[in-house]
Amino acid sequence: MNEPYSQDLVRHIAASTGLPEATATRVLADVTAYYAETVEDFVRRRHEELKRKQRKNDEIWPQIAAELGARRFGAPVLSGRQLRRIVYG
Repeated sequence: MNEPYSQDLVRHIAASTGLPEATATRVLADVTAYYAETVEDFVRRRHEELKRKQRKNDEIWPQIAAELGARRFGAPVLSGRQLRRIVYG
């Protein structure tokens, strides 16, 4: 296996969930990527997603600020100006 996960961990996830090992590996990769996302990456990604949904920045900044509080990285409270700097700076 070329993944950075131990085969023992993949087998454990597969056994505890009933998933095939290939699916357990994909789930592990998704969870790892989720927890590896930085504040800056999250802000940029969410801004792009919300813009594609035709949302305006005046709606986007408060939504992203609220979502940051629920993320695992425990982001500091960021102002709209700080969020704009992350996206456009």
